[in-house]
Amino acid sequence: MNTAQPTSDPDGAELARYIDHTLLKPDATSAQIDTLCDEAIAHGFYSVCVNSCWTAHCAARLEGSEVKLAVVAGFPLGAMDSASKAFEARRAVEQGAHEIDMVINIGMLKSGDAAGVEADIRAVREAMGSTALLKVIIETGLLSEAEKVQACEIAKRAGADFVKTSTGFSGGGATADDIALMRRTVGPDLGVKASGGVRTREDALAMIAAGATRIGASAGIAIIGGADGPARGGY
Repeated sequence: MNTAQPTSDPDGAELARYIDHTLLKPDATSAQIDTLCDEAIAHGFYSVCVNSCWTAHCAARLEGSEVKLAVVAGFPLGAMDSASKAFEARRAVEQGAHEIDMVINIGMLKSGDAAGVEADIRAVREAMGSTALLKVIIETGLLSEAEKVQACEIAKRAGADFVKTSTGFSGGGATADDIALMRRTVGPDLGVKASGGVRTREDALAMIAAGATRIGASAGIAIIGGADGPARGGY
């Protein structure tokens, strides 16, 4: 887990180690996924983040590199039943995923069923085992401030390694204020991932200054100062 803060003026290589290079569009092709993996290797990104159907494909493509493989579960709505979400996470880890980015059951949270939300996260945590990291997406754009705090507290109790702002598919996105709130809530020991609308170096530095230890972005190449990459969507 990357928890170090960057220098005051980080170079592209230092920023790259914060970035989950992301492609979650439903129409992503195998050629685009291959490009994503190759870019991550070439630029030294921390990981690639993909839908679960690409897990084995990416694990093979990244083999021998230092790039980690992050796979989403219950994405993007979080509304599937817990057993199915847990199975998706377990299967991804079996196929080579190092990290799982799961979406909470947002409707359950907004209904006041904190126990149900915690049980949903715990089901994924237990199914995926202890070797992979669990990031819990709380979908900040759909929550009140009190609900954001509650979601972070539940995720921490349920064994999450990270809390994460957004899917990028439900409106809103990462803000420095939300990152600061999430960091205050979970304390120093959990990671905080900013995702959704982080497209420039300035965006990324603002999130890191607010407490983010990971950045989920489709614009990673532009963020680190390279040529603009293709528009990927979702983040």
